[in-house]
Amino acid sequence: MGRVARRIGRWAAARAAGAAARLRAGLPRGVRGRRRAVQAVMAGCVLALLPSAWTHAVAADRLHGTADSPSADVAVVFGAGLWNGRPTPYLARRLDAAAELYRTGKVRVVLVTGDNSRTEYDEPSAMRTYLTAHGVPEERIVSDYAGFDTWDSCVRARRIFGVERAVLISQGFHIRRAVALCEAAGVESYGVGVPDEHDLTWYYGGAREVFAAGKAALDAALQPAPRFLGPREHGVSQALGALRH
Repeated sequence: MGRVARRIGRWAAARAAGAAARLRAGLPRGVRGRRRAVQAVMAGCVLALLPSAWTHAVAADRLHGTADSPSADVAVVFGAGLWNGRPTPYLARRLDAAAELYRTGKVRVVLVTGDNSRTEYDEPSAMRTYLTAHGVPEERIVSDYAGFDTWDSCVRARRIFGVERAVLISQGFHIRRAVALCEAAGVESYGVGVPDEHDLTWYYGGAREVFAAGKAALDAALQPAPRFLGPREHGVSQALGALRH
């Protein structure tokens, strides 16, 4: 047994030495090589963060709370998921902010935009039901059933519903991207970032934004068509027109 153990020990040592040698061979040699490797990593980090810097720059002077939000004809509320057919707590807080803006006269029509790609999953209808239960009249709510992501929602708000100026409502970690994308889509935008406790979902959303900002920058630059565009809808103009009579 001792001889076998020694053989195993020598074999393991040889394997470890070989792995270390291969690792050393893969590293840049000399101070200059290591410096270049560090510079490459730093450059990659900077490039990865540039899209987030862009969203922060665009939205820098366009973020408000419900109390100091500028007035606009339309508020846009982005979907944030359903639980058993009802808005998640995060989405409910967005809708609470929209209802408050309506009650205080800051907005006159609420455009709810979300996912209805499946019959059994209907964000806009759930959002409408929640708003009516919280004091927003049915005729002041317009539904966009093809808001599959933020870019689609912004493009459709402008091209399908004719929204030119809006208050956007979302969580703080998302609102900058929403403002930047809606601005790129041609909507003069102001953001209301809904406060939330910093729970696991909040931290996940913040981390996700670093990657989502990259797609947002591409969307703003390339201006892709939404997944579904469709014909012009007049729900917003009709709701506003009814208020003028």
